[in-house]
Amino acid sequence: MQNFSDTLSQVFRAIVANKLRSFLTMFGIAWGVGSLLVLVGLGEGFRSGQHRNMATLGDDLVMMWNGTIPAVANQHTGMRPYQLTLRDAEALRSLPELRGLTMELQRTDLYEVSQWSNTSSRVMGVDTTYPIVRNIPLSQGRFLNSDDLADRRRVAVLGYKTTHLLFPGRPFLGEAITINGTEFRIVGTLASLARGNNDSDDQKIYIPVTTMHELFPVKGENIPQDALTSIQYQPAIHGDSAAAIAAVHRVIAERHGFDPNMADAFDEWDTIRTGKMVGAIFTAMDVFLGGVGIVTLSLGAVGIVNIMLVSVTERTREIGLRKALGATQLSILSQFFWEGLLLTGVSGAIGIAVSAAFMETLQALFTGAIPGFDPPRLVPWSAALAMGSLVLCGVVAGLYPASKAAAMDPIEALRRE
Repeated sequence: MQNFSDTLSQVFRAIVANKLRSFLTMFGIAWGVGSLLVLVGLGEGFRSGQHRNMATLGDDLVMMWNGTIPAVANQHTGMRPYQLTLRDAEALRSLPELRGLTMELQRTDLYEVSQWSNTSSRVMGVDTTYPIVRNIPLSQGRFLNSDDLADRRRVAVLGYKTTHLLFPGRPFLGEAITINGTEFRIVGTLASLARGNNDSDDQKIYIPVTTMHELFPVKGENIPQDALTSIQYQPAIHGDSAAAIAAVHRVIAERHGFDPNMADAFDEWDTIRTGKMVGAIFTAMDVFLGGVGIVTLSLGAVGIVNIMLVSVTERTREIGLRKALGATQLSILSQFFWEGLLLTGVSGAIGIAVSAAFMETLQALFTGAIPGFDPPRLVPWSAALAMGSLVLCGVVAGLYPASKAAAMDPIEALRRE
């Protein structure tokens, strides 16, 4: 009775006897597995890069800007502009459909001077919830507090680049700058918010929105004193903005005298909806790239089946001789089955190892180097898919040729040249 170690010994001898053919067959499987993992990893790199970019704006964020009300729904005629205000924001803050809300009043025409330098950064009037809603990391000092807003204090928090422009290599906490000639005391600075070459968020100065309204309000005809540039909020339900948007539309429409069903009257960006659209695109990309990888892997499996059938044909007399000497169908079946499974398993493991090492190298070299894109990484489900496909391919590649060999009649096999 032939034991398992004898079967494996015969398998290894058969593989070594055809080194080039075995190498090319294993290379095809390894290439297919590596292609599948790298292609899926590439799609996931795009997905995670876009998700990371969206996360820098804030978690589940909906941004609303000043809008225009059409005289007739869905027609851009007779548009009447309206301005979001601090009173609008306070009315929205009490909505149960929202879990967070903040506001902005931006000016880009103000001039900032320190004792060391000067610049013209974007000045932002904000409230205390701004760094929470917008995921803004503080580097040193503190952000604006409720007393700053209530007392209209002249304090400022500097963006990363603005800090280095106004105080190059100098201490800045507690120091003073002037904004259009009005003195402000520096209470904090932010960590870098740059995304690649886009460092516009690092060139900002944050002051209390109440101080902004007092000193630098928006000028223009029929613009209220407490006008804002933007109101930004987070829905109470994570990942679902429908109820929050409907509630906000209802309040804003009521306060500004128009029908909340006029979608054209709202100028807004729902990052949740955008994120879902981007996710759907990259899911489709994963399916496509995974399909390409599976096809490549299947071609390698077909190659192994073909090679094993050729091997059975070449070794017909050997099979006949072994059966004439008493080898059972099970022993013949086991030898060819394990040969096919071993070729598939080893080459698949090599493909997984090499592709994982390749992607790790790309992670080390290019992480954070390309805005909106992360290097490919090994995705667990794609590795599981590859392993499942390899097991199936190995069984087919071993079992079918093995059954052909085991079914041979020993007398007919020995007659063949």
